[in-house]
Amino acid sequence: MPLDHRRVRGPEESQPPELWAGVAEQEEEEEGAAPRDPYALRPLFARAGLLSQAEGSAYVELGGGTKVLCAAWGPREAAEPGAPAEGGRLLCEFRRAPFAGRGARCRPGSAAEREAEREAATALREALEPAVRLARYPRARLTVSALLLQDGGSALAAAISGAALALADAGVEMYDVAVACALCRAPGPTGAWLLQPGEAEERRAAGRLTLALLPALNQVSAVLGSGEGSPPEAWAQALRLGLDGCHRLYPVLRQSLLRAARRRDATA
Repeated sequence: MPLDHRRVRGPEESQPPELWAGVAEQEEEEEGAAPRDPYALRPLFARAGLLSQAEGSAYVELGGGTKVLCAAWGPREAAEPGAPAEGGRLLCEFRRAPFAGRGARCRPGSAAEREAEREAATALREALEPAVRLARYPRARLTVSALLLQDGGSALAAAISGAALALADAGVEMYDVAVACALCRAPGPTGAWLLQPGEAEERRAAGRLTLALLPALNQVSAVLGSGEGSPPEAWAQALRLGLDGCHRLYPVLRQSLLRAARRRDATA
């Protein structure tokens, strides 16, 4: 029997697509589930000092599937002739792996995908700059890169926390480690704010907010919001929730830095 060379034959041990049918059913069940506790935080795992190719690195994972890998380099001499002499520059990069999300997403490499990554990189720099002592690095540049491996919601907040850990692991002088917490507001006039929303909750949200905090100084480094308008009291409630969430996450990040320092001393 002649072969049809115009078709690409699949592997003999491929899985039928019906195996993924339960994912949509699970999402429908979550939509009809009872509202969760708005004060509940998703489990956070953080580890610093993973990559040997970078001067500082960190891995942050949130319960529910969000995974971010961050790396930091510097300080390096700035190549630009017009670099400011009074302080250094912080360069941030945010990239999204092609397999990071499930469902309809921007095509990898498309203009929409590149624009979304540029906006996330700008937000990352705005949240980290107040935490870094750039005045101690004149005519130098610090570089931090965040790679989103899996998007399960609250991805930008996880990237901010991971990038701050990577900078601290690289020995960069900082005022404090920036901790970020994401929130979203459920649709409807009486929609409540939820801490650390999942991907499905963010997709249905009427408003989003990402708050970055320097807990030791009790100073907010960035507030990034989007979505439909709401009364000022609702935004004030969201800020209080976000500040409380950041303070509760701060000990986990500090412990990851201490464990990384102990590992480094043990292998020295």
